[in-house]
Amino acid sequence: QVQLAESGGGLVQSGDSLRLSCVVSGFTPAYYSIAWFRQTPGRDREGVSCISRIDDSTYYADSVKGRFLISRDNAKSTVYLQMNSLKPEDTAVYFCAARDGRVETGSLSHPSAFTSWGQGTQVTVSS
Repeated sequence: QVQLAESGGGLVQSGDSLRLSCVVSGFTPAYYSIAWFRQTPGRDREGVSCISRIDDSTYYADSVKGRFLISRDNAKSTVYLQMNSLKPEDTAVYFCAARDGRVETGSLSHPSAFTSWGQGTQVTVSS
């Protein structure tokens, strides 16, 4: 059974950093693409970043490019999202999601393409 569990969210001030973790189980991490999405009340889930299976190609939404970094440690079955220079508009519930195909930039616009999801972790950035 594929499971994902996020952690690392919290309340920080504008300009601070946070690192989110997504621990995966029930599948071989290297064979899956993993993405981070975020959602605020009343809005659709927004793709933040994704890392592709096998070759670890990475993709970012324009809103976080240059500030966020996605990486994976297959030995720990964990995917990370390092978030730097946080802004109040980054406030959201952050979810990690998995799919067994490759991803590309356009994948961030299609959350339905990801078949397994975690429960989310809240990130709040105060001004």
